[in-house]
Amino acid sequence: MLQIRLTLLMLMACCGIAVAQPLVRVSGVVYNERKLPLSQVTVIVLGQTQSTVTDESGKYTVYSKSESFSIKYSLLGYLPQVLKFNTHSGVRLTQDINLFANINELEQVNITNKQNQLSNTTTINIADVTSMPMVSGNFETILKTLPGVSTNNELSAQYSVRGGNFDENLIYINDIEINRPVLIRNGQQEGLSAIHAELVSKAKFSAGGFEARYGDKLSSVLDIRYDKPDSNQTILSASFLNTSLATKRIFKRSFFLAGFRYKNNSSVLTKQDEKGSYSPHFADVQLLYQYEFSPKLSISVLGNLNLGRFKLLPTNRETQFGTLNTALRLDMDYTGQEIDDYQTFGTAVTATYAPQPNLVIKLINSYFNTIEREQFDITSNYVFGKTGQGLFNHSEQNKSTGVYYNYGKNNLNTQIFATELKVDQNFNNHLFSWGLKLDQSHYKDQLNEYSYTDSSGIIQLNANNKAFNNIVKGENNISIKNYSAYIQDSYSLSNYAELQLGTRAGYNTLSGQLIISPRMLIAYRPNSNNKILRFAAGVYKQPPSYRTLRDFSGELNTSQKAQSSYNTSLGYDYAFDAFGARLKFTAEAYFKYSDRLIPYKIDNLRIRYLANEVSKGYAYGADFSVGGEFVKDLISYFRMSVMQASEDIIGDRYIQNGQIIYPGYMKRPTDQRLNFSIFFQDRLLNSPTYKVHLTAMYGSRLPIGPPQTPKYLDKFFIPSYKRLDIGFSKDFLDDVAIHKPKFLDQNFSSVILFFEIFNMLNINNTASYLWLNDVDNVQYAIPNYLTGRQFNLKLIVKLKNKT
Repeated sequence: MLQIRLTLLMLMACCGIAVAQPLVRVSGVVYNERKLPLSQVTVIVLGQTQSTVTDESGKYTVYSKSESFSIKYSLLGYLPQVLKFNTHSGVRLTQDINLFANINELEQVNITNKQNQLSNTTTINIADVTSMPMVSGNFETILKTLPGVSTNNELSAQYSVRGGNFDENLIYINDIEINRPVLIRNGQQEGLSAIHAELVSKAKFSAGGFEARYGDKLSSVLDIRYDKPDSNQTILSASFLNTSLATKRIFKRSFFLAGFRYKNNSSVLTKQDEKGSYSPHFADVQLLYQYEFSPKLSISVLGNLNLGRFKLLPTNRETQFGTLNTALRLDMDYTGQEIDDYQTFGTAVTATYAPQPNLVIKLINSYFNTIEREQFDITSNYVFGKTGQGLFNHSEQNKSTGVYYNYGKNNLNTQIFATELKVDQNFNNHLFSWGLKLDQSHYKDQLNEYSYTDSSGIIQLNANNKAFNNIVKGENNISIKNYSAYIQDSYSLSNYAELQLGTRAGYNTLSGQLIISPRMLIAYRPNSNNKILRFAAGVYKQPPSYRTLRDFSGELNTSQKAQSSYNTSLGYDYAFDAFGARLKFTAEAYFKYSDRLIPYKIDNLRIRYLANEVSKGYAYGADFSVGGEFVKDLISYFRMSVMQASEDIIGDRYIQNGQIIYPGYMKRPTDQRLNFSIFFQDRLLNSPTYKVHLTAMYGSRLPIGPPQTPKYLDKFFIPSYKRLDIGFSKDFLDDVAIHKPKFLDQNFSSVILFFEIFNMLNINNTASYLWLNDVDNVQYAIPNYLTGRQFNLKLIVKLKNKT
């Protein structure tokens, strides 16, 4: 703690302390011409960076550092208004205002507004992504603080939602579905996610009960938008782990977004138990260009190139594990290396046509090609036993030695082509939407991997290689076509209730199965307008994919059918005033029953499906969260989730003492009963230019077992996940800063320096296990620990627009 305090004091001394003056506060309510409150109205103090948006009740509060200023109120579909103020510092003003509809835009805007209002989604505050301390640097880290989401790996962008696995989550960027790589086994190998945070303008997330307009997955939807910026911007972010550059340009009839990122987290990996030469290099480039041919027709092109290469020459490993009563230690010496690389190229062309103000038609064509290669050829000599009992002073008592060998050379080429038509039309009191989609996936896979463990220390192989296990060898070449369609209607039942009905239909050429997925959502808003009650019910089906088809040996089960889930949820939102701030409380209870699932095991990030098995299962639980501006302009939130997920593999059994035993329902690999997270922000030293950003996470233990054993033997547990990350920031050009460095003020619109401490408490969290045998053939689970304490400096600058 002393080292942390000294580092913080030195950082503050270098930056200088700003002195704040009393601010002018303006608050009020924004109404439309019918005196109904308007939410999501942007309120900006012109000439300053102070801004906010109105809440569900139309309320807002904004601050000004000067006594004479102007405030602009704007909302798409309404005529903007600008009010001038001339007062004294420290004054508290109340200003209500009416906005009037812009007839030329209103119908088209209603399409967007109704979609946003009648949906079971959470709007993500984009500003939090920049300030949240995160070792991975991926946008998805913010999801792990949301209700219903669980994780136990800070190096990864993958997440589990309400008992589902990584493959059950939908991700869209500008209506284009994004797919994750197949071969990645652990967070060390995972590089940059598909989402460039600096290009994101809007983000919504649904942990269940999502609309029929979204695709066929079982668990969740993340909907990302790269939209037209408000002004020309250039943003540079640099740290010890990541570097990114983003530029946004507006032209007369078009706009252009470009982003570059580079990541090298070797400084984090070298502190793990497994020592060696780490060489992780990841980079990507994303481009978006949109041209408006006329007010009715525009075409956009999205391009993405994502490259990654992970190389490891391991030398040795030292891991201590066990309990206080039985402390164990493992020592390993390595020879060999591991090289993994992947590259993804993707492009999408979207034509948007609005022949009428209340009708929007989109045609989307996309192509993605991902090439993945992994090569590892590593031999390790190991010794483990009880500590303090002669093991490490060369005593033979309680000592086990052996050899572990792991070999693999796998190549996978994935090509995905999709074409989709989406139509939204607003008429009278209805928003009617429908769409058609064809996607074709082709996989060319070459597999060759095996391993062996010899606890005697002497390898003896016969002609049949009986000492080898985990043998995966073969070639797969397969194409899958999915045809899908959806239709949904959203309309108002009354002034207080809205209903959305929709259904999806799909046909998979591999299974030859037609699937129908009806869905319903009803929202009720009492007259108080600060409460919302939601009920959702629907059928969610996930057609077979290449991941679910491939079993442990690499063979494909081409007769597999779609997984299905029947979901219901009841949610409640309540906005209230407390602690001098506007806060929002949400609660949602859910139940999911599945009559057809593909069981699986999880080894770090790799999902290994029991492709020839079928199970039935259920998940139920509740999510709670409360959040808001506990400190002005700084959003904090607290959430807690409780959940149980179980499944019963149909037909599984074993014989014990001459009797047939049916295991029945067992915990799913994602059965994490309790999750708790905090994202809290505050100001330091009585100065608004100094801030602290804290993230705390807790996830209870997860069931696990050896890879090759039946699931009913998975009675081991990964310990609970506990992590605390903290960051301190200094905003040199904050609006309320009295003294701004002249050079920075002339050339930049924002300069923020962060000092971050990852895993502040230096807790050894477990990601997975290495399974080894001793001389008595007793199997031990050796924990693979995640990252330890790490310090980081990050600088984010925005160049001043001088055009």
